[in-house]
Amino acid sequence: MPDPRDRDPTQRDRPLWATALAAFCAATVVFLVVRDVLIPDVRDTEVWLGFEVHGWAARITAPLHWAIFAVGAWAFWTLRPWVWPWASVYAFSIAIGHLVWNLTSEAGGGLGAGLWQLALFSIPAIALLWARPPAEVAAKTSGTTIRVRPDGHHPRSDR
Repeated sequence: MPDPRDRDPTQRDRPLWATALAAFCAATVVFLVVRDVLIPDVRDTEVWLGFEVHGWAARITAPLHWAIFAVGAWAFWTLRPWVWPWASVYAFSIAIGHLVWNLTSEAGGGLGAGLWQLALFSIPAIALLWARPPAEVAAKTSGTTIRVRPDGHHPRSDR
């Protein structure tokens, strides 16, 4: 077993941005649970794909939001390779949901606000779509061999 003291302190097992995404997801779970449990006006409304759900249906579906972000926190922290494309899908659903909500809710701002929010929330969705797990993680989990040049450059990172 390698001695941890021999490790280069500038090398990380998890990229900083993956740690940041894990922390964001974990903080979102805490925020959502506190909000959904302690604030009466908020706990009676959930939004799914841009459509508002009220009352009992909102209370039943709120834990699904908590679970999505909890799984995201765990997956980014443990560098699961499937988290990048699925997080992108979820982020795109949020972006589309903002457009739909602005068009369908009485509190929505209309088409202009919806398109602006669609564009804004599509940015992280596109970034996650382009993101890839570190090469070493992908190799460990897929069973394939990834060759990295001696300078540390990955051949697929030119895309």
